Amino acid sequence: MKSLIIKSLVLVIIAGFGIALGGFWALIKGVPKIEEIKGYAPVQGTKIYADDESLIGEFKIEKGEYVPISKIPEYLIKAVVAVEDSRFWLHKGIDFIAILRAITRDIQAGRIKEGASTITQQLAKVVFLSPEKTVVRKLREILLAFKLEKNLTKEKILELYFNKIYFGHGAYGAEMAAKAYFGKSVSDATLAEAALLAGLIKAPSRYSPYSNLDKAKSRQYIALKRMQDKGYITGKQVEEAYKQPLYLSSVKYEKNTPSYFLEYVRKYLEDEYGVEMIYKGSLKVYTTLDKDMQIAAVDALQRGLRNLDKRQGFRGPLGHKDIDLEEEMEGKAPFKRTVMKPGDLLTATVLTVSPSQATVKTKDIIGKIFSRDTKWGNRVIDSSGNLVKEFRETRLINILKPGDIINVRVKDISGKQPVFKLEQQPLVQGAVVAIEPSTGYIRALVGGYDFRKSEFNRAVLANRQAGSAFKPIIFAAAMDSGFTPANIIIDEPLIYESEEFGDWEPENYDEKYHGATRLREALIYSKNIATVKLLEEVGVEKVISFARAIGIKGAFPHNLTLALGSLSISPLDMTTAYNVFANGGIRAEPIAIKYIMDSAGNVIENNRPEGDRVISPETSYLTTSMLDDVVKRGTGWRARALRRSVAGKTGTTNEYKDAWFMGYTHELTAGVWVGFDNARTLGEEETGSRAAAPIWVSFMKKALSRNSGSGQKRPFQIPDGIVTAMIDPLTGLLATDETEKMVEFFKEGTVPTVYSTQFYRDLVIRQKEELKNYKKPEDEEDGEDGAELEDVGDDADVTDGADDEDEGEQLND
Repeated sequence: MKSLIIKSLVLVIIAGFGIALGGFWALIKGVPKIEEIKGYAPVQGTKIYADDESLIGEFKIEKGEYVPISKIPEYLIKAVVAVEDSRFWLHKGIDFIAILRAITRDIQAGRIKEGASTITQQLAKVVFLSPEKTVVRKLREILLAFKLEKNLTKEKILELYFNKIYFGHGAYGAEMAAKAYFGKSVSDATLAEAALLAGLIKAPSRYSPYSNLDKAKSRQYIALKRMQDKGYITGKQVEEAYKQPLYLSSVKYEKNTPSYFLEYVRKYLEDEYGVEMIYKGSLKVYTTLDKDMQIAAVDALQRGLRNLDKRQGFRGPLGHKDIDLEEEMEGKAPFKRTVMKPGDLLTATVLTVSPSQATVKTKDIIGKIFSRDTKWGNRVIDSSGNLVKEFRETRLINILKPGDIINVRVKDISGKQPVFKLEQQPLVQGAVVAIEPSTGYIRALVGGYDFRKSEFNRAVLANRQAGSAFKPIIFAAAMDSGFTPANIIIDEPLIYESEEFGDWEPENYDEKYHGATRLREALIYSKNIATVKLLEEVGVEKVISFARAIGIKGAFPHNLTLALGSLSISPLDMTTAYNVFANGGIRAEPIAIKYIMDSAGNVIENNRPEGDRVISPETSYLTTSMLDDVVKRGTGWRARALRRSVAGKTGTTNEYKDAWFMGYTHELTAGVWVGFDNARTLGEEETGSRAAAPIWVSFMKKALSRNSGSGQKRPFQIPDGIVTAMIDPLTGLLATDETEKMVEFFKEGTVPTVYSTQFYRDLVIRQKEELKNYKKPEDEEDGEDGAELEDVGDDADVTDGADDEDEGEQLND
């Protein structure tokens, strides 16, 4: 019996030892080997550079921007050690004194109040272990902390820590955090800024100065006092640092990141080289992006979309919460403790409202909104754009109430309290593409209002109806087929019968008929009927072939609705096509990447600018000449603001679902598209001229500001093979002493040979008079059968009465 007991005890001991040994083996199995720890280095992904060879982005597995410990300021090192691990320089990975202190305080508080994880433990958790909260993971953390301390120097541990720890607002590592909060490199951080960053590590969202300035300042003060307690700084330094205003970055870290362009590059690299090479191959990609133009494109698009959104109306508050007014007012931060910049977009809570003003709180700062800055809010709409209510007078009590959560934009900070304007984030989207004509280099590309809210790259992937922005391609194809800008086409009632769609009767935007119309005038004023008839004469298939030659891809409708832009096309493809005209008939493939280098410094891809002549210089110039007049006298009039030679064209689709402006100068071709993702209407009269052209003009003004010398007024270069002749603007025939005169451009051999006699003039005038009085017969079936082929529209939004001419006046220059 005794022997049996002894044997049993031995078996139990052996089993226990085996279990313990197995448990220990399982525990250490999840801990990285010494070689992995010693050889740890952040995985180098792919670095992306702008045209000036400055870094604009990285594709990598690990987040943040790695900097050596030598770039971390001493103040930040001391602040983090003081706050997070005051005995860092003394312990061997685990601080037993801190553990005992934390246990004592937790018992006294009756809850878990204080942690005792060292910097080394935190590093072990964020770099080498998974984040789950289990006993096994904690034990592995302790084992790894010992390993780290044994095999790495304290300085190396700190370097890894400062590059991996999370500081909030998407900022991983000290370098990214300094840029996110202060718009500067971490090496330039002041004592005050270092203390604030150190205070964030414990709870980034709770202590963020963007979310709660009072808590951020309190935490900053704790960091400063602990630095004083450790003898790192003096009491005087504490007070001076605490009183310094926080110059928070008004631009969040992602603001100037060309996200849509980077996504375009990333997609190409993944398709060409594979995911493994991109994220682990240490590639260097040198792109064509112009940073200044990119910023100008983002700013212009965002401003234009906000303006359009406000024209639609106010969608109401973002939300609502119950507030204690007395508590909210007591908790306000002195305005001098932070710096806002005019234009900053913020989220605010409404505290009080009267008819003329509202008091709001944002970032713990109290400010005002006045009724004069909310007039656009008189029109209240739902999320689908439907009108809910419209007020005649601007009274804030009609649209706001205490507790409402709203967007505001900083208007003025010169007084004791900031003044805000009511704001809202637009639902409408848009895209901007800019290409350098001679090289095909993509200088700017924006695919939406905000990449953080929608990563869908509309500049590249959104295929939308082109509307009248496609008309220049038809006119260019006509010039290529022997037509001239002086050729006459009769603008008259048309009916096309179709068994499939029913009768189709295209109409002009002004619902008038203009009789004999020169092709130049037809394009200037975007006449639909003239374009349909021109397409019919040139031939649909011939125009499609021409369009493909200049770079337009995708499916084409093989019918006359093509005249009204019924094809779908991306902004990038449309801009590429217009760039052919800007480049004198040479098609330059759009280039985003100049060259790529591998980890050994070898060039593995080199994209030199190359061009193929796809149309003659003469065809290109005649098209440019007509588009120049579209800007000078027609629907592109807003582009005159550039005060230089500009060729451009608006585009508007049926029911105002899409708005375009395409245009170019000697230096740059740019395209703008505006529309909703669900293809709903932009609103009445939201034409290409009103919705898209202001964005184009705003962008081009900034983009071309570096080329504002005497050359800006240089006209488009006339190639050999182009001649001029004096014609009668009424008939398009050669002018006589009895007719009005204008200069027209022709290819050699295409100048009219017939003079404009009174006989021809009388014919044209009589026809115009007849069409002026023409009344369209009532359609017995109200056109229901032909609804699908209705005019996709265009904007005859011109100044100087150009869209409301008397007979013949539109042909007189």
